[in-house]
Amino acid sequence: MTRPIALITGATRGIGRAVVDQLAEDHHLLIGGRDPEAVQALVDQLPSAEPFVADLTDVETPQKLVARIERLDVIVHSAGLGEIGPLGEMTRDMWRETLEVNLVAVADLTRMLLPALRAAKGLVIAINSGAGLRANPDWGMYAASKHGLRAWTDSLRQEEAGVLRVTSIHPGRTDTDMQRHVQGDPADYDGSRFIRPETIARGVRFVVDTGDDAVVEMLSIRPR
Repeated sequence: MTRPIALITGATRGIGRAVVDQLAEDHHLLIGGRDPEAVQALVDQLPSAEPFVADLTDVETPQKLVARIERLDVIVHSAGLGEIGPLGEMTRDMWRETLEVNLVAVADLTRMLLPALRAAKGLVIAINSGAGLRANPDWGMYAASKHGLRAWTDSLRQEEAGVLRVTSIHPGRTDTDMQRHVQGDPADYDGSRFIRPETIARGVRFVVDTGDDAVVEMLSIRPR
């Protein structure tokens, strides 16, 4: 394998899918997702790729997949969950699911991949959110998970200084399935009001292309 290797979670939709397009030309891609058919369909379209099919909230399956990875140049954490509403309506189960997907799974998958990332002096990119920088009404649970993710990237960057580069990318509202869910009524949805996933993916590409002599610690991308 002469190409650098990149694992992208949430790769079949939204920002993750756009990141695939940005990296496909010169990376070997591990396509992360839960739907085997959707993952394989995407793999079949790419010049150099293989599936990484796993529910990241499950411990055993990711462990088995990680065991075969000896070197990893880039990981892009794009999988995420966005549930909004008043904090008084957020149940314990909703909190657990949001934190598990948006924070715990990211931290645990990276922990398992640290030997492979260290071997490549690799790059960890977390697709965070504007909610990881500020919290608004009805966004408290999601913001808490994303603030936690930002704290995790800050700590990992310092712990792995000189070995790994760690970047937190904070998109504003982006035209994705999550945004359609948040907006509610499909009849009123206008994707042109939001950032295109391709724009965020170009930000990821910028971070990937930054030389080994520097690290982009945080990148905030807002709608005009």
